[in-house]
Amino acid sequence: MKTLFPKLAAASALALVIFVAPAQAADKGEILGNADRTVTHLKHDPAFATAARMMDGAKAVYIVPKLVKGGFIFGAEGGAGVLVRRTGKGSWGEPKFYDMGSASFGLQAGLEQAELVFIINSERALSGIEHGNFKLGAGAGLTVVNLSSGAEGATTAHGGDIVVWTSGTGAYAGISFNGSIISPDKDMNSTPTMGPEAQKLRANLASVR
Repeated sequence: MKTLFPKLAAASALALVIFVAPAQAADKGEILGNADRTVTHLKHDPAFATAARMMDGAKAVYIVPKLVKGGFIFGAEGGAGVLVRRTGKGSWGEPKFYDMGSASFGLQAGLEQAELVFIINSERALSGIEHGNFKLGAGAGLTVVNLSSGAEGATTAHGGDIVVWTSGTGAYAGISFNGSIISPDKDMNSTPTMGPEAQKLRANLASVR
Protein backbone atom coordinates (compact mmCIF):
# COMPACT_ATOMS: atom_id res chain seq x y z
CA MET A 1 0.00 0.00 0.00
CA LYS A 2 2.85 2.37 0.85
CA THR A 3 4.31 2.01 -2.62
CA LEU A 4 0.96 2.69 -4.32
CA PHE A 5 0.66 6.38 -3.47
CA PRO A 6 4.00 7.45 -4.99
CA LYS A 7 3.03 5.64 -8.20
CA LEU A 8 -0.37 7.34 -8.27
CA ALA A 9 1.21 10.71 -7.57
CA ALA A 10 3.68 10.16 -10.40
CA ALA A 11 0.83 9.23 -12.74
CA SER A 12 -1.01 12.41 -11.78
CA ALA A 13 2.08 14.53 -12.36
CA LEU A 14 2.62 12.91 -15.76
CA ALA A 15 -0.99 13.56 -16.75
CA LEU A 16 -0.62 17.21 -15.78
CA VAL A 17 2.54 17.58 -17.85
CA ILE A 18 0.81 16.03 -20.85
CA PHE A 19 -2.23 18.29 -20.69
CA VAL A 20 -0.79 21.53 -19.32
CA ALA A 21 1.53 22.20 -22.26
CA PRO A 22 -0.53 21.64 -25.42
CA ALA A 23 0.87 24.79 -27.01
CA GLN A 24 4.01 22.87 -27.90
CA ALA A 25 1.99 20.88 -30.44
CA ALA A 26 0.34 23.91 -32.03
CA ASP A 27 1.61 27.10 -33.61
CA LYS A 28 0.32 30.62 -33.17
CA GLY A 29 -1.87 30.53 -36.26
CA GLU A 30 -3.62 27.33 -35.20
CA ILE A 31 -4.33 28.57 -31.68
CA LEU A 32 -5.57 31.94 -32.94
CA GLY A 33 -7.78 30.24 -35.55
CA ASN A 34 -9.28 27.98 -32.91
CA ALA A 35 -9.82 30.95 -30.59
CA ASP A 36 -11.58 32.82 -33.38
CA ARG A 37 -13.93 29.86 -33.92
CA THR A 38 -14.64 29.76 -30.19
CA VAL A 39 -15.75 33.41 -30.27
CA THR A 40 -18.01 32.58 -33.22
CA HIS A 41 -19.49 29.62 -31.32
CA LEU A 42 -20.12 31.90 -28.35
CA LYS A 43 -21.96 34.34 -30.60
CA HIS A 44 -24.35 31.55 -31.67
CA ASP A 45 -25.06 30.32 -28.13
CA PRO A 46 -28.29 31.15 -26.24
CA ALA A 47 -26.11 32.53 -23.44
CA PHE A 48 -24.55 35.06 -25.82
CA ALA A 49 -26.83 37.98 -24.92
CA THR A 50 -25.59 37.87 -21.32
CA ALA A 51 -21.98 37.24 -22.32
CA ALA A 52 -22.03 40.10 -24.84
CA ARG A 53 -23.14 42.57 -22.16
CA MET A 54 -20.29 41.42 -19.95
CA MET A 55 -17.70 41.59 -22.73
CA ASP A 56 -18.77 45.14 -23.56
CA GLY A 57 -17.24 46.34 -20.30
CA ALA A 58 -14.54 43.71 -19.84
CA LYS A 59 -10.89 44.54 -19.25
CA ALA A 60 -9.80 41.55 -21.33
CA VAL A 61 -10.81 38.09 -22.47
CA TYR A 62 -8.89 34.85 -22.13
CA ILE A 63 -9.94 32.23 -24.68
CA VAL A 64 -9.12 28.53 -24.28
CA PRO A 65 -10.49 26.89 -27.43
CA LYS A 66 -9.64 23.31 -26.46
CA LEU A 67 -9.64 22.49 -22.77
CA VAL A 68 -9.02 18.76 -22.56
CA LYS A 69 -10.06 16.67 -19.60
CA GLY A 70 -9.07 13.03 -19.26
CA GLY A 71 -8.25 10.16 -16.97
CA PHE A 72 -10.12 7.65 -14.88
CA ILE A 73 -8.76 7.90 -11.32
CA PHE A 74 -6.42 10.80 -11.84
CA GLY A 75 -7.65 13.41 -14.25
CA ALA A 76 -6.02 16.40 -15.82
CA GLU A 77 -7.23 19.53 -17.50
CA GLY A 78 -5.25 21.70 -19.84
CA GLY A 79 -5.33 23.93 -22.86
CA ALA A 80 -3.45 26.58 -24.80
CA GLY A 81 -5.16 29.95 -24.59
CA VAL A 82 -5.08 33.50 -25.91
CA LEU A 83 -5.36 36.62 -23.75
CA VAL A 84 -6.57 39.79 -25.49
CA ARG A 85 -6.68 43.07 -23.59
CA ARG A 86 -9.28 45.73 -24.44
CA THR A 87 -7.62 48.89 -25.76
CA GLY A 88 -10.74 51.01 -26.23
CA LYS A 89 -14.43 50.94 -27.05
CA GLY A 90 -14.83 48.16 -29.61
CA SER A 91 -11.08 47.64 -30.02
CA TRP A 92 -8.74 44.92 -28.80
CA GLY A 93 -4.97 44.67 -28.48
CA GLU A 94 -2.29 42.20 -29.47
CA PRO A 95 -3.07 38.57 -28.52
CA LYS A 96 -0.80 37.01 -25.91
CA PHE A 97 -0.47 33.29 -25.27
CA TYR A 98 -1.12 31.68 -21.89
CA ASP A 99 -1.48 28.01 -21.01
CA MET A 100 -4.02 26.74 -18.50
CA GLY A 101 -3.63 23.51 -16.58
CA SER A 102 -4.63 21.72 -13.40
CA ALA A 103 -4.52 18.27 -11.89
CA SER A 104 -7.71 16.89 -10.42
CA PHE A 105 -8.25 13.97 -8.11
CA GLY A 106 -11.37 11.85 -8.47
CA LEU A 107 -13.25 9.44 -10.67
CA GLN A 108 -13.40 10.93 -14.15
CA ALA A 109 -14.29 8.55 -16.94
CA GLY A 110 -13.37 9.17 -20.51
CA LEU A 111 -11.76 12.03 -22.40
CA GLU A 112 -13.68 15.26 -22.88
CA GLN A 113 -13.12 18.66 -24.40
CA ALA A 114 -14.63 22.11 -23.96
CA GLU A 115 -14.26 25.68 -25.18
CA LEU A 116 -13.84 28.45 -22.60
CA VAL A 117 -14.02 32.22 -22.68
CA PHE A 118 -12.87 33.98 -19.51
CA ILE A 119 -14.46 37.44 -19.37
CA ILE A 120 -12.08 39.39 -17.15
CA ASN A 121 -13.93 42.24 -15.47
CA SER A 122 -11.46 43.59 -12.90
CA GLU A 123 -7.97 45.04 -13.17
CA ARG A 124 -6.70 42.91 -10.30
CA ALA A 125 -7.78 39.72 -12.09
CA LEU A 126 -6.10 40.85 -15.32
CA SER A 127 -2.96 41.92 -13.48
CA GLY A 128 -2.76 38.58 -11.69
CA ILE A 129 -2.88 36.67 -14.98
CA GLU A 130 -0.43 38.95 -16.78
CA HIS A 131 2.12 38.64 -13.98
CA GLY A 132 2.30 34.90 -14.61
CA ASN A 133 1.58 31.59 -12.87
CA PHE A 134 -1.79 32.84 -11.67
CA LYS A 135 -3.72 30.29 -9.60
CA LEU A 136 -7.51 30.39 -9.59
CA GLY A 137 -9.22 29.66 -6.29
CA ALA A 138 -10.33 31.12 -3.01
CA GLY A 139 -6.77 32.17 -2.18
CA ALA A 140 -6.70 34.52 -5.15
CA GLY A 141 -9.40 36.68 -3.57
CA LEU A 142 -11.38 36.79 -6.81
CA THR A 143 -14.96 35.91 -7.66
CA VAL A 144 -15.29 33.44 -10.54
CA VAL A 145 -18.78 32.89 -11.98
CA ASN A 146 -19.70 30.18 -14.48
CA LEU A 147 -21.97 30.97 -17.43
CA SER A 148 -22.77 27.57 -18.90
CA SER A 149 -23.86 27.07 -22.47
CA GLY A 150 -27.58 27.73 -22.84
CA ALA A 151 -27.89 29.48 -19.48
CA GLU A 152 -29.20 32.77 -20.77
CA GLY A 153 -29.74 35.27 -17.97
CA ALA A 154 -28.13 32.96 -15.40
CA THR A 155 -25.97 35.73 -13.99
CA THR A 156 -25.81 39.51 -14.01
CA ALA A 157 -23.61 41.68 -16.17
CA HIS A 158 -21.27 42.19 -13.21
CA GLY A 159 -21.29 38.68 -11.82
CA GLY A 160 -17.66 38.50 -10.73
CA ASP A 161 -14.04 39.43 -11.31
CA ILE A 162 -14.00 36.67 -13.91
CA VAL A 163 -17.02 35.18 -15.68
CA VAL A 164 -16.36 31.94 -17.55
CA TRP A 165 -18.49 30.90 -20.51
CA THR A 166 -18.10 27.28 -21.50
CA SER A 167 -19.53 25.27 -24.35
CA GLY A 168 -19.01 22.01 -22.49
CA THR A 169 -21.80 19.81 -21.22
CA GLY A 170 -21.99 16.75 -19.00
CA ALA A 171 -18.96 16.64 -16.72
CA TYR A 172 -18.10 20.20 -17.72
CA ALA A 173 -21.43 21.61 -16.53
CA GLY A 174 -20.69 23.57 -13.36
CA ILE A 175 -16.95 22.99 -13.75
CA SER A 176 -14.79 24.33 -10.92
CA PHE A 177 -11.53 26.06 -11.72
CA ASN A 178 -10.10 25.98 -8.19
CA GLY A 179 -6.43 25.10 -8.37
CA SER A 180 -6.14 25.85 -12.09
CA ILE A 181 -2.96 27.69 -13.07
CA ILE A 182 -2.65 30.16 -15.95
CA SER A 183 0.93 30.62 -17.10
CA PRO A 184 2.43 32.71 -19.93
CA ASP A 185 3.99 30.98 -22.90
CA LYS A 186 7.24 32.93 -22.97
CA ASP A 187 8.41 31.46 -26.26
CA MET A 188 5.26 32.41 -28.15
CA ASN A 189 5.12 35.84 -26.51
CA SER A 190 8.74 36.63 -27.36
CA THR A 191 7.74 37.91 -30.81
CA PRO A 192 4.84 40.19 -31.83
CA THR A 193 1.57 38.58 -32.90
CA MET A 194 0.07 40.84 -35.54
CA GLY A 195 -0.55 38.53 -38.51
CA PRO A 196 -3.85 37.88 -40.35
CA GLU A 197 -5.05 35.32 -37.79
CA ALA A 198 -4.57 37.85 -34.99
CA GLN A 199 -6.37 40.55 -36.97
CA LYS A 200 -9.28 38.21 -37.66
CA LEU A 201 -9.65 37.35 -33.98
CA ARG A 202 -9.53 41.03 -32.96
CA ALA A 203 -12.15 41.88 -35.60
CA ASN A 204 -14.39 39.07 -34.38
CA LEU A 205 -14.13 40.32 -30.80
CA ALA A 206 -14.85 43.86 -31.97
CA SER A 207 -18.06 42.63 -33.63
CA VAL A 208 -19.44 41.27 -30.34
CA ARG A 209 -22.60 43.22 -29.59
